[in-house]
Amino acid sequence: MRYFDALVQTRHFGRAAQLVHVSQPALSAQIMELEAALGTKLVERNRTRILLTREGEALLPRMQHILAEVAELEQASQHKHSPLSGIARIGAIPTVAPYLVPRLVPYLRAAYPRIEIELREAITDKLLLDLEEGRLDAVVAALPVVGDSLSVRPLLKDRFFMAMADTSRDVLASPLTGAEIDPGRLLLLEEGHCLRDQALDVCSAARPNNVINIGATSMTTLLQMVTHDLGMTLVPEMALEAETVHHRLRVVPFAPPEPAREIGLIWRRSNPHIADIDALAEAIIATTPRVGNLDRA
Repeated sequence: MRYFDALVQTRHFGRAAQLVHVSQPALSAQIMELEAALGTKLVERNRTRILLTREGEALLPRMQHILAEVAELEQASQHKHSPLSGIARIGAIPTVAPYLVPRLVPYLRAAYPRIEIELREAITDKLLLDLEEGRLDAVVAALPVVGDSLSVRPLLKDRFFMAMADTSRDVLASPLTGAEIDPGRLLLLEEGHCLRDQALDVCSAARPNNVINIGATSMTTLLQMVTHDLGMTLVPEMALEAETVHHRLRVVPFAPPEPAREIGLIWRRSNPHIADIDALAEAIIATTPRVGNLDRA
């Protein structure tokens, strides 16, 4: 059909062959094969010019429509192979999503105009299940994670700080060590949140039966309790910029080696679109909020 379209444009076998980069005999043979497949003559051949038959005139618009559809299909396929073209289904844990997403989404839309972003916020176990079952393409979560079918790329270290009300009666040295923390004043997220387990690891003296369990499902709720001096809590670095704007807090850094969580990108090992993963990883690193060396005690 491309050869026939070239012949229609040029009305000359030699020029049509040049247009589609084949020899004249090859083009002529292909036109004859097309006519045989359709069971009708498409062109009248003579020494001076090429004329279309009535059947050729009737079939030409349909062939051109098909060729246009094929061109669009090829173009769509090329865009699909470009990084982050099409739908990107991304999951993030609750202690990452509120701080990363407002920066990440505009960055991705500016850098990859063809991207369609679908986001889901949930605890790690639910996100990994959605990932393994194909409902998500990638997950941003705290490491480590376990899964034989999953691949993991560590992206960054997210340091921990201790937050308390700016009017708190607690007096903590700066920099702080985990042993100095009163477990009876430590507020934690509800069971299932990885930040809860990380807080218990950092504050080694604190055991689950000693801490205050309030069933909070978000960092914002937890810090609202802290603001009212109901206790203190561990805050990841990426949350500080957003949360200290809305809450009157005193933030105390830890002594070296500073405790931190490792944030990583997780995807299915079978996912063939590694260029998408690479681009997403770079975007996350570029847009994660950082505060540098902070000492607000």
